[in-house]
Amino acid sequence: MRIVLIAHDAKKADMMEWVRFNQARLADHQITATRSTGEAILKATTLPVTLLMHGPEGGDAQAGAMIAEGRVDLMVFLWDPLEPQPHDVDVKALLRLAVLYDVPTACNHRTADYLISSSLFSGKVGASSGAR
Repeated sequence: MRIVLIAHDAKKADMMEWVRFNQARLADHQITATRSTGEAILKATTLPVTLLMHGPEGGDAQAGAMIAEGRVDLMVFLWDPLEPQPHDVDVKALLRLAVLYDVPTACNHRTADYLISSSLFSGKVGASSGAR
């Protein structure tokens, strides 16, 4: 499964906690992350991570392009709802593309837990994309 991980600064610690706890489940999947999120994951785990640009410098747009090209199966985007971001337009576009292309997306820790715990995540039931 091709997974994109993104976390705003105020949510980095939450993402690192989630990734460390789920490292074994994530190990068999292709992980891509925006630059600072990916660098934090590389420091905190042994997971290989493909790095995009920093979110505000185009990383969110790169993730959106990956979604539009059908190269993302799941996204965990822990964004900060309390802090305005200089790249809010890109954030909104990324979330719109995730919905448009039916990519399972978690925007908080609990939803990420549900997604990674699903039998669909492990491939036990049906295909990971397009199953309805």
